[in-house]
Amino acid sequence: MMRVLCIALLALMVLPQLAQAQGRDPILVPEISQHEVLVRQGFTGTQLLLFGAILDPDGRRVSSDYDIVVVMRGPSQAIQLREKQRFAGIWINAESTSFRSAPSFYALVSSRPIEEIVDSSTAAIYELGLDYLQLSPTGTIDPEEYTRFTEGLVDLRRRSNLYQQVEAGVTISEDVLYQARIYLPSNVIVGRYVAETFAIRDGRVIAAASSEVQVRKEGFDREVSEQAQRNSFAYGLLAVALSLFMGWAAGRLFALV
Repeated sequence: MMRVLCIALLALMVLPQLAQAQGRDPILVPEISQHEVLVRQGFTGTQLLLFGAILDPDGRRVSSDYDIVVVMRGPSQAIQLREKQRFAGIWINAESTSFRSAPSFYALVSSRPIEEIVDSSTAAIYELGLDYLQLSPTGTIDPEEYTRFTEGLVDLRRRSNLYQQVEAGVTISEDVLYQARIYLPSNVIVGRYVAETFAIRDGRVIAAASSEVQVRKEGFDREVSEQAQRNSFAYGLLAVALSLFMGWAAGRLFALV
């Protein structure tokens, strides 16, 4: 019953566009199970269901096989990376570089491995995969150094579930409907997340569409975050005062034991 309702809903979404799409490329209509994610105290992450349909402009099934690739990005942010080197038995900061723009979250799910769907040039144009992320370093940087720092950033964020790549994670039913799942971990930042869906045939993108998810804080966490932004100086003083008080209280407690 749920599958029938899903197909009917997607048909209602697609039909108005079909009437205006004669002679054009196939139509792709994506949807997400949640368009808003509330981060409350104790938030442990959530899983998003991304689904949709692809049809020829005349309303029939797409005439030949195609692949689906879904890419979700979080808000971009500036970041500075530092390398560690071992010196005299201790780890110290060594070389560093800064990126003006790096996605705070990146997830890709595809119906097959990316190298079987598109060539490297197309993958680079659409940034399909962690190997094709295009970051923006500040100033000039040696290509080898850029590659090393980029791989380091990807590895760090992949271990935190902030960067994900799941190939063969999209299922296509009856050559019309598709669905995929993307996990948003508890350490995502608030902001606007955009999911881009690509339908690809013979190595060429034949249709593309996007949808959005808003991640925002709720409750006490939201109040703290807003106060930190509005009154950063007072918030900093309060944080320092609270740390000093906790240190003093801990010292008194251990002194009494």
